[in-house]
Amino acid sequence: MRLRRSRRQTDESVGSLADGTVLRAAYDDHGGELFALAYRSLGDRGRAEEAVQETFLRAWRGADRYDPRRSTVRTWLYAICRNVVIDASRALAARPRLADAEPPDLPTAERPLEQLLVGLQLEEALRRLSDQHRFVLVEIHLRDRPAAEVAAQLGIPVGTVRSRVYYGLKALRLVLEEMGWHGDQ
Repeated sequence: MRLRRSRRQTDESVGSLADGTVLRAAYDDHGGELFALAYRSLGDRGRAEEAVQETFLRAWRGADRYDPRRSTVRTWLYAICRNVVIDASRALAARPRLADAEPPDLPTAERPLEQLLVGLQLEEALRRLSDQHRFVLVEIHLRDRPAAEVAAQLGIPVGTVRSRVYYGLKALRLVLEEMGWHGDQ
């Protein structure tokens, strides 16, 4: 019952949502529910906490636009939180993946231990390449992305990407030979 009473109090005094005490009461009443919504949607505790914080910041900034005749504070906050979660999801999807991120799962060999050793050697060899060569090799050969897409992401011509792939493969071959690997293993 306490929550319902304080929600009503929050709804009645919403005209002053810009007031810190009213906003704090709204947070006490609805913050947990909004966190649960954001966490379910984003799947990350830190991002969910940021989403709730952004929700209340937007509510505070837009307190003058709230109309208690159209909705309750809870409904209004849920709408704001939903928009914040959508914005966060879109921002996350728009960010390019890091070159050091794990490549997609590769097919397993008949001899998994040998496959693991070859993979470790290849990973070490890739670390020894320049960042530019490593990035294009990982993106094109391991992530199977087209050169045009990688070029657009980097903001360089497609020919430059293809050149980096060519010289990156040559450098990778040299590094592997230096490590004692000759491709017949």
